Amino acid sequence: MIAVLKHELRLYFHSLTAYVFGAFLLAFVGLGAMLYNIQAAVSNFEFVLSFGCLIFVVIVPILTMRVIAEERRQKTDQLLCALPITTTEVILGKYLALLLVYLIPLALISLYPLIFSQYGEVYLPTAYGSILAFFIMGAALIALGVFISSLTENQGLAAGIGIAAILLNYYSVSLSEYVSTTAFGSLAALCVLAVLLAVLVKYLTKNENLAYIGSGVLIVAMTGVYMYDSTLFEGLLPDIMAKLSLFERFYVFVNGVFDMTAVVYYLTVIAFFLFLSVQSLEKRRYN
Repeated sequence: MIAVLKHELRLYFHSLTAYVFGAFLLAFVGLGAMLYNIQAAVSNFEFVLSFGCLIFVVIVPILTMRVIAEERRQKTDQLLCALPITTTEVILGKYLALLLVYLIPLALISLYPLIFSQYGEVYLPTAYGSILAFFIMGAALIALGVFISSLTENQGLAAGIGIAAILLNYYSVSLSEYVSTTAFGSLAALCVLAVLLAVLVKYLTKNENLAYIGSGVLIVAMTGVYMYDSTLFEGLLPDIMAKLSLFERFYVFVNGVFDMTAVVYYLTVIAFFLFLSVQSLEKRRYN
């Protein structure tokens, strides 16, 4: 895993990827600091991070689009499969390299509250609690990007899907106000998600029975619950969209509350997408 980590870091810092990522993140947070902390004379640095969340829509796909897609395009993923390391170690090595690239500009950003505190009152516990949440949320989005990159050998396609997925998650709470709140609408949407899950399982495992039977059981179970008590599905879809938002949970930290459930949620998302990335690479190995 260490060898993969060192190899990835060399690639990032011998190309423009790490520098473009860091420059965009620092520029956007710097712009927010100028607008909120300097021009508007607001002492809350956490508001700057709330403003800077939107930049993840662009910089995370830029950072992660090549991590596995380029390996597949150049067929060097076959060399990785031949190395005396497990697929899990390959994914973890690549992921840790991405986190280190992410940590460098974030380490510079963590100095901002200390600098601003020299010229006014800055509540440092809230500021640094928000920076920690900003890091964990970014780590979750990077894990999502790694998984998307593992699905294709086209970097442009991986970046496009990543931008769409993160943008959808960013606006999921706003979009939840426009989706159906009826019980039947929620059931229909959940059935569609079950079908999409079956497609994903089939792609990752090449096991049609597991995919279709699992999806069928899930749909039958949801239909049974709906027929028993349809009120359980009323407003369920908007609620799920709001609960799945990575960004909405971050705003809790911005408001001065250190939410451990949000931290657990972020860590769960990281583990889930890294697991899917391992399964995607394993499928490639066996093929």
